[in-house]
Amino acid sequence: MTTPKIPAAPALPTVAGSTASVGPIVETTSGPVRGAGDGHVHWWKGIPYAAPPIGDLRWRAPQPASSWTAVRDASRFGAAPVQTTGPAVRLPDDVERSEDCLTLNVWAADSVAPGDDRPVVVWIHGGAYVFGSTSQRLYDGRTLTASGEIVLVTVGYRLGTLGFLDLSRFGDEGEFEPNVALKDVVAALEWVRANIRGFGGDPEAVTLAGESAGAGIVTTLMASPAARGLFHRAIAESSPATSVYDQDRAERVTRHVLDELGVAPADAAALRRMPADTLAAAGMTVYSQTPVSDPGTLAFTPVVDGDLVPEHPVDVFVRGGAHPVPLLIGTNHDETSLFTRMKSPLMPVSPEALAQMTAALRAERTDIPDIPTDAEIQVAYAGLAPARRGPAISRDLGFRMPTLWLVEGHAAVAPTYLYRFDWATPMLHLLRIGATHATELPYLWGNMVGGRRDITFLLGGLHTGRLLGARMQARWIAFATGAAPDAGEADAAWPAYDPDSRATLVIDHTDRLEPDLDAPLREAWGDTPLSFS
Repeated sequence: MTTPKIPAAPALPTVAGSTASVGPIVETTSGPVRGAGDGHVHWWKGIPYAAPPIGDLRWRAPQPASSWTAVRDASRFGAAPVQTTGPAVRLPDDVERSEDCLTLNVWAADSVAPGDDRPVVVWIHGGAYVFGSTSQRLYDGRTLTASGEIVLVTVGYRLGTLGFLDLSRFGDEGEFEPNVALKDVVAALEWVRANIRGFGGDPEAVTLAGESAGAGIVTTLMASPAARGLFHRAIAESSPATSVYDQDRAERVTRHVLDELGVAPADAAALRRMPADTLAAAGMTVYSQTPVSDPGTLAFTPVVDGDLVPEHPVDVFVRGGAHPVPLLIGTNHDETSLFTRMKSPLMPVSPEALAQMTAALRAERTDIPDIPTDAEIQVAYAGLAPARRGPAISRDLGFRMPTLWLVEGHAAVAPTYLYRFDWATPMLHLLRIGATHATELPYLWGNMVGGRRDITFLLGGLHTGRLLGARMQARWIAFATGAAPDAGEADAAWPAYDPDSRATLVIDHTDRLEPDLDAPLREAWGDTPLSFS
């Protein structure tokens, strides 16, 4: 296998406009759609996979989309989910934000025809469960699909208060449903199963993939009976896998939101009549306050509801009970550095916040007798400068250790591939950001220059980045096609994880395989998953 040369990132219009050609018409279960193309790749954007979740459908499972008979224009993205403006997630200026956001996009090379049965990658974007959209420039799928080896689907889903607020303990029985955002993704996967052959994809070879909150959705659905059989491989990049809480904690968040809105719990039904922007703004206040009052927790996450999510996913993984599909999973070397630089409370990094978090964890999880003491944790990180100690502890408890706990259990039931992304450009090193959260994404997607204001490559590194991106794409695509995630004969082979070697692929200016890379972390934190209930 020869490592492909990654092409220069294409000019990326926000929507398919005058530079795009008219694409082919595909018949879906709801009606015909016509996409657009650039002579190499075709795309079909803004295809509804469910009805708009408005009015009585707020906080309910997605319902079937209305059908149409005339050919529907699918050259432009649908609306982004309702959300406030986030400092790290930039949406295109001309993309509408609306509750009518349950749409998806399909990308395929011109060489792919209906019935070709190419493997399918279904991508779930990140954004802390409150930000993001498929229309972000980063997720333009042309480079990723140009080789014709895969068909790509990117999925929009409800966010924040509209997607992850659990009102199920309020109102009449059955009036509100929990985990509606997860149900959105399940509905999108069902749409893929029913329709993807018309776009050249194989419904029996679907890889569910995501990053950050999107990866959290992936790992949660791997433990959900409702998702069984809807995907056949999984990719989870920087999954907050232990940030899934029970309904007692979810109820406290809901009461906080109701207080912010000035609504009595008995009048929760009034939220269905409120403007979506009002709900999003109240949710953002609670989102910002929650990790300050309760360090190490998020306001809006998947919830253990006893149905869609029967129990904590990490517990399911540890006992080998997740869906036995091959898994590619990993984290970045400096996950929390950007949060630290932005002074975001989302990840606790100060000694005070970390002590508050571990004290609360010990008080809540009396069923876990061997939670490390603060002194033991500090000893484990004694080799780091004091300013770097907090971010490293937060990184490992929030991202790296959950990943390792999942891998140890899942490797016993399915091929599992563990990585760590270490590459950072000279500029990111100078800024002391390094390989922070989400910095692997531009390389995977082949969209490495994020506009004129992007300073990532100002001090060099673009050539190395393109070669690294080529390797990442080759590995990820090979995995999606059912092969080992290798990049080529000249590059490091990537064997499946096993309890003896515990091999990790370190992705850097060159890739290398490291045996038992995380031994010091496992010794420090132990083998019992640590998480809030």
